[in-house]
Amino acid sequence: MKILGIDPGTARIGWGLVESSGDRVESLGYGLIKTHQATLPEKRLEQIFSKISAIIISEKPDLLAIERLFFCRNALTAMAVSEARGVILLAASQNKTEIAEYTPMQIKEAVTGFGRADKKQMTEMVKMILKLKEAPKIDDTADALGVAICASGCHKLKQRIEISHA
Repeated sequence: MKILGIDPGTARIGWGLVESSGDRVESLGYGLIKTHQATLPEKRLEQIFSKISAIIISEKPDLLAIERLFFCRNALTAMAVSEARGVILLAASQNKTEIAEYTPMQIKEAVTGFGRADKKQMTEMVKMILKLKEAPKIDDTADALGVAICASGCHKLKQRIEISHA
């Protein structure tokens, strides 16, 4: 199963693509989408939508997994990130890609075994799980790969439950 993990934002959107098969999860690539703060908000959203759509079209993931906005101290930031999440979800929906959403705590728990893990712990576990030569240098990309790893584990668990109830 091919999973596209997304760490949403407005200025920086991390993405990570993994292939999950059995107990194996491997990285197929990752990157960062950047928008400029001086750009009009609607144009930034258009750029995010366009770039995410292009990744979905070229990579054809079976699932898009995205971090759910849990809470935010700044209401304006929360609104902007929610708008970015909206266009990302729209891109997935228009391309008939299944969607899964996870809270930061769920992602940290799935990747590190500890729901309050810090960025360094997350990045190191992403590196270990995916057997990367070096850890992603940008937190947003490491977080996106973490979202994809979380989705991979949750999907495997869901399959096992479905099989046991069949």
